[in-house]
Amino acid sequence: MSSGGKDRGTRESRERTRVYQARQTFHDSRIRRRRRDNLIAGIVGGLVIVGIVAVQTLYFTTGPGMPVPTPTSTSTPAPTPSVAPEAPVTETPAPEATPTTTP
Repeated sequence: MSSGGKDRGTRESRERTRVYQARQTFHDSRIRRRRRDNLIAGIVGGLVIVGIVAVQTLYFTTGPGMPVPTPTSTSTPAPTPSVAPEAPVTETPAPEATPTTTP
């Protein structure tokens, strides 16, 4: 009895199964790595944006970008003389023109 053909078939089947599992493991590890890389990139990008906002805020509030205060006069205004209310203006009717007759 010869069992050479049977052994070769099971051996090839085991090899195919091993290669298939290796591909699945490789594919799963790539998916995990991409997910991890995206998470790290998102966190680093968020920290960079927060850092930029913080630096700009500090620059414009306490650093050289802060506006220079200009002195203003704080003198009190002189009192204005009170003005008496004016008398109401009444309109006078315009004199009517009289017709002139020539003799």
